Amino acid sequence: MSSNEDQIAQVEHHFGVRFPQDYRDFLGTTGSLSQFVPPADDFLVIDALDELIGINDAGEFQKRFPGAVVIGGDGSRELLAYDFRQDTPPLVTLDVSAEDWSSAIHQAASLSALLDQFPQTGWKWDDTDPVPS
Repeated sequence: MSSNEDQIAQVEHHFGVRFPQDYRDFLGTTGSLSQFVPPADDFLVIDALDELIGINDAGEFQKRFPGAVVIGGDGSRELLAYDFRQDTPPLVTLDVSAEDWSSAIHQAASLSALLDQFPQTGWKWDDTDPVPS
């Protein structure tokens, strides 16, 4: 197992989950993202693996949203999280000030589906090393 795979496994163990394969692939290649994405120039952040535990613990997200693992957001109030209450965890958006799951909004079925909404970013999920084009 590579060092990166070990780190992914450690973070998964901390949360008691197994990340979806497209997210694991993203962590193993691109790792993080912080940019405006067309066409509306929305800001999208996908946090680096080594930041996930600290971010989730600081926000007490597992207390407010049992089964959630926050992986990013919009750099402001909206958080991007996996909902591990489901067998195939979808990505959802959570308001940073929300008290519980009642404020969650379904976002996308997977990370690749989310990024596919922004084809102008040039992310290539078929490649072994996705890079902006």
